[in-house]
Amino acid sequence: MTLAASTVSIVIPVRDDAVPLAACLAALAAQTRPADEIVVVDNASNDDSAGVARAAGARVVFCGERGIPAAAAAGYDAATGDLILRLDADSLPAPGWIAHMTAALSDPDVDAVTAGAVFHDGPASGRRPMAWAFLGTYAAFAYPALGHAPLWGSNMAFRREAWLAVRGRIHLDPELHDDLDLAFHLGERHHIRIVPGHALMRVSSRTVRPRRFAKSFSRGMGTVFAHWPRELPPLRWARRLGRR
Repeated sequence: MTLAASTVSIVIPVRDDAVPLAACLAALAAQTRPADEIVVVDNASNDDSAGVARAAGARVVFCGERGIPAAAAAGYDAATGDLILRLDADSLPAPGWIAHMTAALSDPDVDAVTAGAVFHDGPASGRRPMAWAFLGTYAAFAYPALGHAPLWGSNMAFRREAWLAVRGRIHLDPELHDDLDLAFHLGERHHIRIVPGHALMRVSSRTVRPRRFAKSFSRGMGTVFAHWPRELPPLRWARRLGRR
């Protein structure tokens, strides 16, 4: 299937983030390459996140199982597009984001792509370096564990057929990172690539607040350990080299 003929689904997990979700959906409405559908997964919100999504024309899927892993999986399952793009409710994609991510998947040998971001809040002088430091730390942690490029849930895309190939092995534990878990499974037999274009996505700096960052790091370690002993780095690297 050609890139022009591919359909695109956007998946956004959300819980109690109605205000930033409205801004995110407005940014998606301004894309140079519009999505064929936007799937907002309401993870049992107590606010009007679902109403905001419907008002913007998105399809709402309810997920009562708490946690981003379950919500993200529900969205991917519901998506009908050939390509699935994922971002968070507090993300603000630039107008060329969808076009950029789908173009990156025009290479038939690439099954999933991810890119960086800059912060859209916090001290103006620190937004770029703080975002790069955060993502650099994540990459330095994830690369050795995976043996290949990781995925970052605030800015990633993959083929629906790749999702279906690994769906049965995905962890739904709310204390794990869904993007890192997906990278573990996709990386076994699918090609993940990091693409340039951090400026096309702006995200909230609340991720790097000390308490939240500590929790995120703990979940990252838990995600890695959840795949051991089979995915101990030397064993994983050896299997990957053998397939090559």
